[in-house]
Amino acid sequence: MDLLEIFKALSNRTRLEILQRLKDPVKNFPPQDEGDVHTVGVCVSSIQEGVGLSQSTVSDYLATLQRAGLVEVQRIGQWTYYKRNEEAISTLAKLIGKDL
Repeated sequence: MDLLEIFKALSNRTRLEILQRLKDPVKNFPPQDEGDVHTVGVCVSSIQEGVGLSQSTVSDYLATLQRAGLVEVQRIGQWTYYKRNEEAISTLAKLIGKDL
């Protein structure tokens, strides 16, 4: 786990907001047609609508969160879905509690 990469990803207010909103996707994003958001994740267009930014900006932010290991990605057909990597977030919380 690269703490520097994770903290860089979290240093942007909108990326942090996306990660926080993904904790309860049903409450925080508009409904989507494909799959259960808890199993499949939230599609980029729903995240974009939820945060009010361009698709390219949201995709860039999600890529940063993915590189840091904080979100998982799944492609189904032409759609890309994102959900929190709860295992990584739990590990991060333990490391912060232990080492910082």
